[in-house]
Amino acid sequence: MPRIAIIIASKGRRDDLALWLGHARGQSLAPAVMIWSLCSAEDLPDLADVPPDERPLVTWSATGSCVQRNTGLGAVPPGTDIVAFFDDDYVPSARCLEGIARAFAARPDVVGVTGRMLADGINSPGIPLEQAFAMVEQYDRAPPAEPISMRALTGLYGCNMAFRASAIGDERFDEQLPLYGWQEDVDFSERVARRGPVCHTNAFAGVHRGAKSGRTSGVRLGYSQVANILYLCRKRSIPRRFGMERLGCNLLANHARFLWSEPWVDRRGRVRGNWLALRDLLLGRLHPTRILEFH
Repeated sequence: MPRIAIIIASKGRRDDLALWLGHARGQSLAPAVMIWSLCSAEDLPDLADVPPDERPLVTWSATGSCVQRNTGLGAVPPGTDIVAFFDDDYVPSARCLEGIARAFAARPDVVGVTGRMLADGINSPGIPLEQAFAMVEQYDRAPPAEPISMRALTGLYGCNMAFRASAIGDERFDEQLPLYGWQEDVDFSERVARRGPVCHTNAFAGVHRGAKSGRTSGVRLGYSQVANILYLCRKRSIPRRFGMERLGCNLLANHARFLWSEPWVDRRGRVRGNWLALRDLLLGRLHPTRILEFH
């Protein structure tokens, strides 16, 4: 069986991260290593009662999904066949890693995969932990009897994506996309996709709870929704049409819901960030790293 390394970049969600000790222990195919990329000792769960052979490899870096994931990549041991990235609030099926291995075995040409979402709480208040566990347990009791399918995508979903280590090579996440790193998953997977297809597959599954703690501010995210897309289009790591469609959808959603915002979304902040980015575009100073100047 292939050797799979798990990388989880986490900040401000120590309780969610601690759940991964059980997630990894319950896998039908054990990971060769689980790497936690953290920014502060406050983000590290208590590992005192965890047996040494079940402890993750902990790495430390500056804050930001890209720099943290790159730090994790730097710790992947030689001989690793597959690198899987998961969000700390993702709840995997017990056969998740086994399914990833089966997907790559079924399609030797494919270099990256993202799996079936049993539910995604990113556009809702979030999925309670008990509900997420119940959905995954139900799936594991009676997984669908269907052949492995693959559907080519533009970019993979960063909460659950896996790559052949050989295809990653020297590619790294773009650290010019700071903090939450809006669209860093699409950028990275599209660069890896120069070596082969990246696909959605039904071979593995899980629930993305969509936890709201630890996320960037509405103003910063709104700015990134414009700045990051235009930056990635300029460097040609994402198709221009894909980028413009995503940019247009975000601008439309923020402005359409400005007066009747969802309780869990800072639409006013996002709209303000959108307009700050458009102003900077006209002034010729638009860049993803400008959000570091916002308080």
